[in-house]
Amino acid sequence: MKSADLISVTDLTVRAGGRELVGGVSFSAGRGRVLGLVGESGSGKSLTCLALLGLLPVGVQAEGEISLSGLPAAKQDMRTIRGRHIAMILQNPMSCFDPVFTIRTHFRETLAAHGMCGEGWETRMLAALEEVGFPSPAPVAELYPFQMSGGMLQRVMIGLALILDAPFLIADEPTTDLDTVAQARVLDLLCKLKRERGMGMLLVTHDLGVIARIADDMAVMRHGRIVEQGPVSEVFNAPAHPYTQELIAAHLRFSGYDEN
Repeated sequence: MKSADLISVTDLTVRAGGRELVGGVSFSAGRGRVLGLVGESGSGKSLTCLALLGLLPVGVQAEGEISLSGLPAAKQDMRTIRGRHIAMILQNPMSCFDPVFTIRTHFRETLAAHGMCGEGWETRMLAALEEVGFPSPAPVAELYPFQMSGGMLQRVMIGLALILDAPFLIADEPTTDLDTVAQARVLDLLCKLKRERGMGMLLVTHDLGVIARIADDMAVMRHGRIVEQGPVSEVFNAPAHPYTQELIAAHLRFSGYDEN
């Protein structure tokens, strides 16, 4: 593990009912860089993310070594790590909000859970909402989740990560359920956070266009295992594994770059 790594995973294996769902997964990610985790649906990407933060469902066990901010995850209070040190945004942001509470209440409760709801928290909330793309944040804070679009809620989730000053963000398919305009806004925001805040990210997606745009490094996952990883430019220009070659060829055809 390099000193700058905020997440380091060695030989991660996830099992349920005696069946191996993820096996032998190893990677590291640090501040100011984006690691893209790509692969088809069911390849184990989301399970890997959940294992990092100790959020696997009941009956699903993880083995291997996970280090967060330089310390073994097994020796840390994950309630402190989640949100404050490593934030996570999900594919369906509506499922992460309580529909009977306003956005203001979600910010207040999140800060209170981490002992950060002191004087000036509302000013910090408004600043966070403005940073994620709401030029008039005060009215947004009074909205209920069901009054907002998926793209707006995704940006609110990122705002919650910013107000806690999390240096690392796990983004699990953050643009999948969004329309084209909302996708562009979320990706622009992630690029801005990487550039201006030096935030590190683990970006899970099946969209190689997203990887090409924002990621520095990429790991390709299939059937619960990483089959190839390296800098994005190297993997795109000279994919070594047949599955990676198939993914890139399909992406180029879909994008209209297939010379054949």
